[in-house]
Amino acid sequence: MSTEQHRREAPATVRCMVITVSDTRTPDTDKSGQLMKQLLEESGCTIVDYRIVTDDYGPIQDLIRDAAASPDIEAVLLNGGTGIALRDTTYEAVRDVLDKEMPGFGEIFRYLSFAEDIGPAAILSRAVAGVCGNTAVFSMPGSTGAVKLAMTRIVVPELKHVMREIYKDRK
Repeated sequence: MSTEQHRREAPATVRCMVITVSDTRTPDTDKSGQLMKQLLEESGCTIVDYRIVTDDYGPIQDLIRDAAASPDIEAVLLNGGTGIALRDTTYEAVRDVLDKEMPGFGEIFRYLSFAEDIGPAAILSRAVAGVCGNTAVFSMPGSTGAVKLAMTRIVVPELKHVMREIYKDRK
């Protein structure tokens, strides 16, 4: 089957949770989280939950695990905490909770960032994606530009296809 055939078989909507990882943002100042929600809704997805969590390993993992255990959430999309500063723990928290990693997400995100936006500083991004249980997980940097790039060029075009692949053997 071709990729286009897979996309035609994909679900029409995906129930999503958006998580912003930040020690300082509030719902009023979280432009990246709001952009994620907007782009998902415009693509026909449903926002089931939205949270802001501090950049702490345990609470990030707890939110992902709770989402993966919920029958109401099919995908978790995180922004923030993916850099290399000591305080940035999102990458480790997400990576360690995944059952399967999709390394292509981070690779393509960094390639696009390098080619279209920030040049060699793209090496500082630790975007990661994969599957936790039956739940797709995408984690990207917290800047609005990074969110726009990841969402418009990778996540929105492929999210429903990803869900088709996750569910194809579980029906």
